[in-house]
Amino acid sequence: MGILKVTRLTTPKEKAGYIHQLLKDIKALELMIEEDMFEKSPIRIGAEQEFCLVDDEFMPNGIALDVLKDLKDDHFTTEIGNFNLEVNLDPLELKGDCFSTLHKNLNTLLNKARKATKSRNTKILLTGILPTLTLEHMSIKNMTPNQRYYVLNEALVESRKQEFDIHIKGVDELNFLHDSVMLEGCNTSFQMHLQINPDEFIEKYNWAQAISGPILAACTNSPLLFGKELWSETRISLFTQSVDTRANSFLLNEKQSRVSFGSKWEEGCISNIFKENVSRFRSLVTSEYIKDSVEMLEKGEIPKLLALSLHNGTVYRWNRVCYGVGQGKPHLRIENRYIPSGPTVVDEIANMVFWVGVMMGKTEKYKNIHEMMDFRDVNLNFFKAARYGMTTQFFWDGELISSHKLIFNELLPMAFNGLLKAGVNEKDAQYYLGIIENRIKSNNGSQWMIKCYRNLLKKNKPFEASQILTSNIYKKQVKDEPVSNWSTTNQNIQVLKEENKNVRHKMSRDTFTVGVNDSLELVINIMLWRNIHHVPVINKNKKLIGLLTWRDIKGFLDDKEMITTSVKSIMIKDVITISQNKSLNEAKEIMKKNKINGIPVVKKGQLIGIITSNDI
Repeated sequence: MGILKVTRLTTPKEKAGYIHQLLKDIKALELMIEEDMFEKSPIRIGAEQEFCLVDDEFMPNGIALDVLKDLKDDHFTTEIGNFNLEVNLDPLELKGDCFSTLHKNLNTLLNKARKATKSRNTKILLTGILPTLTLEHMSIKNMTPNQRYYVLNEALVESRKQEFDIHIKGVDELNFLHDSVMLEGCNTSFQMHLQINPDEFIEKYNWAQAISGPILAACTNSPLLFGKELWSETRISLFTQSVDTRANSFLLNEKQSRVSFGSKWEEGCISNIFKENVSRFRSLVTSEYIKDSVEMLEKGEIPKLLALSLHNGTVYRWNRVCYGVGQGKPHLRIENRYIPSGPTVVDEIANMVFWVGVMMGKTEKYKNIHEMMDFRDVNLNFFKAARYGMTTQFFWDGELISSHKLIFNELLPMAFNGLLKAGVNEKDAQYYLGIIENRIKSNNGSQWMIKCYRNLLKKNKPFEASQILTSNIYKKQVKDEPVSNWSTTNQNIQVLKEENKNVRHKMSRDTFTVGVNDSLELVINIMLWRNIHHVPVINKNKKLIGLLTWRDIKGFLDDKEMITTSVKSIMIKDVITISQNKSLNEAKEIMKKNKINGIPVVKKGQLIGIITSNDI
């Protein structure tokens, strides 16, 4: 949603006025199609790079507007989170060394960003989801203070009438409620644009849908969120839920999420896709529209279709149709939105080369892909790829086939031929597709990240493991070497000196708790079974209300009468607690002063973990 000055649609008159302008834009679009006004050649490519700003401890750093002011470059723009920025690359003709040129241009812009952030002790990081993000970073106070983000948030929250319900199950499980659209800020992507000849648009769009699963499988890079190991590309699930306007009981006809893969093969005219979006999803925001797009056409002017573009910007298809005007001519393109940022620039360019190559290399065999494959299978392929990455089995051409076999035997050769047919330099095609081939043989970003994270967890608590992992991503990323060449992170690497660490680095989040009515006998056995010496007591709202320690209860082991009593009768009620943001030194001093060996960690009265003398 590139228009900055937007307002809520509230009154019936405002809504009617916006719809009128929207319908005028669709009419103008159809007139331009009928008059054959769209640019058909040359074909151009473009990209948008989202990236994270992190401090010296590799935590999100909310200084995006300050950095933007320092940059003074229109290529850069804001994102919803104040710790993210986006850089928009100038479009290039699809020919010759366009991809190595794009690679060079992106590095030039990112180096400019690095120079601007260095003086602020800030680094830039390319990753689908920043591993060090915590739920605290997703509060409304970290939303970039631009009107459009607040307006969009208000509109989505009002539309739902309830909090956003996030539930993602992978190796671990994440399940919580959130009060704003800020979770969208967890996601950073590398959005790729390919201009399409309007005469072939529906056929090419359906092909883009068909190949989404295997393309995504090779490119996943977002397996971690809030310390949980979830999907290979967790962004897909998170983004879908973080801007979902549907309440639990689906309202009106919005049975499809605003973030979607689609529900069917497209047919007919390109305008049908826009009509489907307008029919299915109500407008949330508006802006100022001075000129009637149909009248502009009648006067020989090319309209920008601002109302339609604004509405399209609030409907997040993973393959999104885009209308644009360049050099005075209208054009159509497909925006690939499902590819994550990172792990390196060279990996991202390779992802783009792979996608564009397969798009351009479609053989006669797949001319009528909508007749060969059921759309439900294509939809399933996409979400299986998001969940399982390179371990996915795809339903393709009537049979189940592994991602490795499909990519090696079918898609990579197709991509190479498609690039050559488009006039791309053979050396470029071989180099970047070779990166994809090596990645399939070794590991992609998600596979590397999970392997390293699990290794780090053997010697580190989750938060510290995430911090070490992020620091290593940064170090390897700066070298711009493909992720297929990356070695596993050393368990013993440290980001911070011990004296600079805080409680969250060492605390245990996986704590065993009991209620006030549980028996002392149960607590004793839990302690013996798990070899632990502290058991917090919580109420039904997860509030900490007491603590049991081995020192206090070991004397009751042989007391048959006391052992059957409830926890309430002997628990410590006046519990000493600590915040996760306090230093380890402070935790040590509290333990020493009070002659205790463990302190519950709380946030707003709720138990979130425990730190013991063994931990520090």
